[in-house]
Amino acid sequence: MSVLTVRGVDLHHDLSGHGPSMIWGHGLTSSRAREDATGLVDWGRVREHARVLRYDARGHGESGSTADPGDYHWRALAHDQLALADALDIERYVAGGASMGCATALHAAVLAPERIAALVLVIPPTAWETRAAQQQGYELSAQLVEQGQFDLLVQGSRATPSPDPLVDDPSWKDGFDEMLRTTDPVRLARIFRGAAITDLPDPVAIEAIDVPTLILCWTGDPGHPFATAERLAEMIPGSHLAVASTPDQLERWTDRITAFLDGLA
Repeated sequence: MSVLTVRGVDLHHDLSGHGPSMIWGHGLTSSRAREDATGLVDWGRVREHARVLRYDARGHGESGSTADPGDYHWRALAHDQLALADALDIERYVAGGASMGCATALHAAVLAPERIAALVLVIPPTAWETRAAQQQGYELSAQLVEQGQFDLLVQGSRATPSPDPLVDDPSWKDGFDEMLRTTDPVRLARIFRGAAITDLPDPVAIEAIDVPTLILCWTGDPGHPFATAERLAEMIPGSHLAVASTPDQLERWTDRITAFLDGLA
């Protein structure tokens, strides 16, 4: 595990594996540690097919936090990612990530298309026409955190249906509840407020992306709707979309990622 200061913030990261370079971003309020706990992707297996850089995004996990909500706009997080790649002499790479990390990868592909060899987009978040309601929810979450109303946030999380493949997995929501109660509220409010002002790149910019792209989504999650994944698949030429509605289908995601990486050779 290592740390580098880029764009005014310490980013904790790890880099290991064999094969093409891949940079992975986690979701909002998550981290490398929380991803490892959920087991959405088997990183040990992925590292047999790629040299993987994972990092805690600004304001998350072990990385540093900054006060400006604009620092957490997905475009700004893409600048962080590109700067981290520069610091580690990674010139061209597969950009991947889940939710916020997916959005970061897309913004990186728009900002620096010459740097991105391929995309792995997992559970794309709400975007464009459906984004406003989600933004309002994040702003409300920031206010509740600042007021110390964590019970209301937990109640809201518990009342929201789990994604279809995780309906019978209570640990999914347990992890979110633990995060709410253990994260510094100042840091947490900052990242919620940043999420309230951001969106995916303009569709016209996404339509200009021309690299191999794997899109993995699930059903039953209004925060990561199938409609966003479907539209991305329509926008990016030659992309491949796989949908998980059951635990068995979700378990195949690591296989899909490794097969995709092998196909880039």
